[in-house]
Order: sequence, then structure tokens, then C-alpha cells
Amino acid sequence: MLSRKLLACWGLLIATASLLVGLNACGGGAAAKSTTPPPPSSQKVQHVVIIFQENRTPDNLFHDANLIKNGADIASTGKNSLGQTITLTPTSIVTDYDLSHAHQAFVDMYDGGKMDGANTIPISCQAHTVDCPQPNAGFRYVTPSEVQPYFAMAEQYTFGDRMFQTNQGPSFPAHQFIISGTSAPTAPGDAQSDWFAAENLGYPPTLTNPNAGCIAPPDVTVQLIDPAGIEHPAYPCYEHPTLTDLLNAKSLSWRYYTPGAGSIWTAPNAIQHMCGPNAAPPNATACGGSDWINGVIIPQTQVLTDISNNQLPAVSWVIPSGQASDHASINDGSGPSWVASVVNAIGNSPYWANTVIILTWDDWGGWYDHVAPPAVLNSYEYGFRVPLVVISPYSKAGFVSHTVYDFGSILKFIEATFGLSTVAPGASPAYADAFTNTGDLSDCFDFNQTPLVFHTIQAQFDAAHFLNDKRPPTDPDDD
Repeated sequence: MLSRKLLACWGLLIATASLLVGLNACGGGAAAKSTTPPPPSSQKVQHVVIIFQENRTPDNLFHDANLIKNGADIASTGKNSLGQTITLTPTSIVTDYDLSHAHQAFVDMYDGGKMDGANTIPISCQAHTVDCPQPNAGFRYVTPSEVQPYFAMAEQYTFGDRMFQTNQGPSFPAHQFIISGTSAPTAPGDAQSDWFAAENLGYPPTLTNPNAGCIAPPDVTVQLIDPAGIEHPAYPCYEHPTLTDLLNAKSLSWRYYTPGAGSIWTAPNAIQHMCGPNAAPPNATACGGSDWINGVIIPQTQVLTDISNNQLPAVSWVIPSGQASDHASINDGSGPSWVASVVNAIGNSPYWANTVIILTWDDWGGWYDHVAPPAVLNSYEYGFRVPLVVISPYSKAGFVSHTVYDFGSILKFIEATFGLSTVAPGASPAYADAFTNTGDLSDCFDFNQTPLVFHTIQAQFDAAHFLNDKRPPTDPDDD
């Protein structure tokens, strides 16, 4: 755990870094030209689409020579706990193993800021695999030929190499942060409002593929981390403000496109007023509230249909199936094509003129990354770097941003775009969208530039592949 003294020091360092970012360029080391503030968002941005992929770091997924040449901070070597320098080697995006990305795995890999513990975290291999895991299994980068659609997006638009997941752990809390800026179980001022969901759900061994959130079985728990860094089990049904509440209040449309109702990746199922459980938790079996019925769209491929039918809402969250998620051990390599199909659908439609697509990943997945995260608020924020690509006609072309971002930065951008307040004004601890020492994505844009012309992203599979895929979605990990 990080001491309060260290947190204070980090706060000073980040404040200084934020000032320097304002004075210097964010990309490639060149001086940034001064631009006027963007015009009112209603003139330029009417739709924001968040594509939330799974479990990768910049060092692992974006080993792109062109990005590196343009100033992206991507490492080719790493350090292990023995003090050895390990050369990162290529691997397929499809693996027969997964690396732990639990909170303890973060603590071990972080190793007090030395970033040398990637070799110490547990690795789980699929059944009947041979010679698994191989040495230095976490010190890998994805073979570039398999992720060219991602490279094309990052090279054409804005790539962020200082995007950190807000939480130090896996998917369930990360997906809470992306809709509300917190994974706290209760509203500000209530008991445990300064605790955070720290892990994925723990399921009794007698259960198979159980639901998450407010429709989880009664004996399912998730670990909460308190301000002292101690974890406590609790039922995974929460109640606090969310960004969707602010959108509802201004009659702004939103949709959360997801493969399944009970997934740990389906964040609304864990917020009681969004789920509207059919019985008092922990005895509910289904969500049925108005937010759920109107806003949670299953399957996730409906986003492609909505785009083609001119029904894209103001704000969208797009969650992949396991097969298309990029998640180690469960993906089938189609993630880059899935993302490209959504981006192409928007880019080749009238929506391109007024839409911002924010592509990021929910956590680091246990893969090595060389950049130590800053601690900004408490012992659970931030986690490791995840990739960020910002795609729009007003994204800075071929630009690498070194500004510190987290999931709260995405909420900040949406709030600024649509004239919303923060999710929980005055909350203590602050929700991520109220962090003052992280960027709001503004340096990714030049709203005075001639709008960029969209060029179709070439990919192995097109939208028809995903619309016609009738396979049930692979279940998320429960690591």
C-alpha cells in the first residue's frame, strides 16, 4: 500500500506535471501551438461512444514502430524482481494462459513503484495445455500483424500514452468507474462511501456462470478495500449517483451495449436504481427498472444496427463479447475487427461529422508495463496504464498525448460536452470525474481544424461477421 506521505508527494508531482503539460507540447517533444478554447460542444460534438476493451497495456498491445517514432512511450524491455532486464517478445493476442490482474497482482507488480514484479504474479493455463506458462509469459507484446486495425486508428488520430485505469485491480470495479467515477458501494456521506470494490466477484464452487451485481446469488461477494488498505467481503449490489443520472436529468439519450445481463462487465447490473431488481437484493434474479429496460441493450451488436438506423444515442458504452474482448485466454483474435466494425460504421455514416469515439481498455490484464502509475487520492487509485485512442474529425491527427488521464477523464469530457455537473459534487473522497490533477481529454482535440476525412479501417472481419455470429458470448474472467 502507498503511504499517505507518498500520496501527498505524488499529488505535488502531478500538480507540477499538469502545469508543465499546459506549458509544453503533449506529443513528440515539439512545442504546442496555442489554440483557442473549443466552441460550444453542441456545434461540434453530439455523440460520444466509449468502446471498452479488455486487459491490455500500451507496452503489450501497441508495439507500433510508427507510434514509437512519433514519441509514444512504449518499452521494448522490462525489469523483473531479480534485477534482470527482460526483452519483450512477440506473442499472439490469442493465448492459452491468463495472468492475474487481481488487486494483489497490482501490488506485486508495482512493488512500491519499482515496477519489477510482473514475474511474480500468478498465471493460469487452460486445461490440457503443454509447457504452460512459458518463461517470462507476462513480458510479451502482441504480434503487430494481428492488431493492425488498432495501429491504424492510433496513427491517424490521437493516441494517449499516459492513460491509467483508475482502480488497481480487475474488470468489475473498472466497469463501475467508467459509468460513475467510483466503485464505492454507497452514496457520498454514507457508511463505506470511502471504500472501493477492489476485485471481481467471488463465487462459491457450487455455482457455475452466476450473475453479478444486484442479481447475483445471495452467497456471492466482492472484496471492498477500506482507506487502510484492508479488504472486506460484501454483496455486490451498490447504490450511488452515476453519469447516467445526469444524462437522464437533461433528457439526453444513452445506451449501454453489452453481451449479457449478468456479466461483471455489465456495470448497470450492480447499481440498484439502474438495475431495478425484481426482488429486494440479495434475492433478485433479474433487472427490470426503467434505466435497464431503456438503456441496457443486449446484445452488444445492436450498436451496429442503431448506427445504420440513425438511432445512435448521445452517449454510448460498447462492451465486447469475450471472443472479441482482447482478454487473454478467452478471446479469439477478433477484437481489432470488432472495434474497427464500430468505428467504420460511424465513420462511414453521417454520424462521423459530430461523434467522438473513445477507445480504451478496462485494466492491464497482468501484462508488463514500464510506467509507474501516480497515486492521486488514496491507496486504490491509480492502477496501471491502459491504451487510449481518441477518434473524431477533430482529433489531432497523428498526435501522441502525454497528459495524465484516467477513466474519470472520459466522464469529464462527456460532462463538458453536454453541460453537465460532476456526478457527485463535493463528495469526499472525490469521484474520478472531479479529480483536479488529471486531464479532461481536451488536448486530444483541435476544434478549429478542418475536420478530418474518415478513411475506412481495414480489418479481417466486417460488421456482417459480428451481426451474424450466433455463438453465445464467452464468459468474462473471474480472476
